[in-house]
This record gives sequence, C-alpha cells and structure tokens, in this order.
Amino acid sequence: MKTPPIDTVIFDLGNVLIQWDPRHLYRKIFVGDEAGMEAFLAEVCTAEWNDQQDRGRPWKQGIAEAIERHPAQEAAIRAYFDRWSEMVPGAIDDSVAILKELRQQPLRLLALTNWSAETFPIAQARFDFLAWFDGIVVSGHERLAKPQAEIFELVIARFNLNPASAVFIDDSPRNVEAAMRQGMQAIHFVGADDLRARLRALGMEISERAQ
Repeated sequence: MKTPPIDTVIFDLGNVLIQWDPRHLYRKIFVGDEAGMEAFLAEVCTAEWNDQQDRGRPWKQGIAEAIERHPAQEAAIRAYFDRWSEMVPGAIDDSVAILKELRQQPLRLLALTNWSAETFPIAQARFDFLAWFDGIVVSGHERLAKPQAEIFELVIARFNLNPASAVFIDDSPRNVEAAMRQGMQAIHFVGADDLRARLRALGMEISERAQ
C-alpha cells in the first residue's frame, strides 16, 4: 500500500527548535566545579524530577520536594525555577529556517512538547515563531508526556490526523519510536542538515541549505 503524502508536520520544541540545557544556568552557580554541577543534576534536580513538572506537577511542589531531600542545596534548587530562562540561550536558527520554509507550503504545522505549563508562557513571549503553529500540545497542560501513547493519541484525535500522512520530529529516540507505534512517520532530529535531507526524501519542498 502506497504511503499517503505528508500533510502535517509535528515538531518537538526543546533541542529541536529551542535550545534548552540546565547546564547553561548551573555553570554559573557551580563556577569551575563541573563535577559538582553534574552531581547536582544527577542526584538533586534530576531529569526524572524535572519530568514531573513537565507532567503537570506544580513547580512549588517540586521545589519543596527537592529541598526536603537536599536541604543544603536549597539555593541551587530554587534557581531551577527562579532562573529557568537562563537554561534557554536561544533558538536553533537553522531549524527555525526549516520551519519557515514549511510554513510557505500547504501543510499543517503542529508542536508536541514535554514542557511545564508554568514555564511555557515564558517561551511563547520570547520566541515569535511559536505563533506559526496551527496548534501546540504542551504536556504540562495535558498531564501526559511523551513517550506515553496517550499523548500521541490525544494529538491524533484533537487535530483529526491521519497518522500515516503526518511526520513527527523529535531529538529523543524513544519519542520517535512512540510516534511510529501510532502509525506516524518519524524523524530522529540530529541536526538541521540531516532534517532537511529527511524531509526532502519524504517529498517536501525544502532547500538543501538555509536561504
């Protein structure tokens, strides 16, 4: 059976269109102590801990929980939310250029992001290109997160998608695999040049390099 043409492109946001890494902040806090910073991120404000905020846990609750576990690190823990914007140095311009090209085509553009409902408005105010999407599904609002099947099912239902005619782009292999299990085409994002080539292979009119 022939694959239908792509009519919908779904972008992850963090580290696909927008740079995000807590190390941008914590190198300022753990000055000259890379090992201390990595230990803090591995043991105190871990990826799993941050995921809970992405799934809808209020930051106030998450911060209190971490302080209870590690009271000596209170100042550094509070910085995770209070100075959150310092984790986001800017957009990934080459990827935004691809989004701009796709915007000129008869495609529906959606975003599906694991992001706290409390910090996402900061990104919306800062990055104008987020207004280019026809819809954005934010995990913190839905209390579901990738790679849960339910959040992909929600996107499919909410936007009346034919999964076979949608392509999903994410920097996480497990999220890419989850999208494929829902019948979507999916691309593991490793860089803008590779993404251009992959989209062109799917039949989209994308230049070989940013204009």
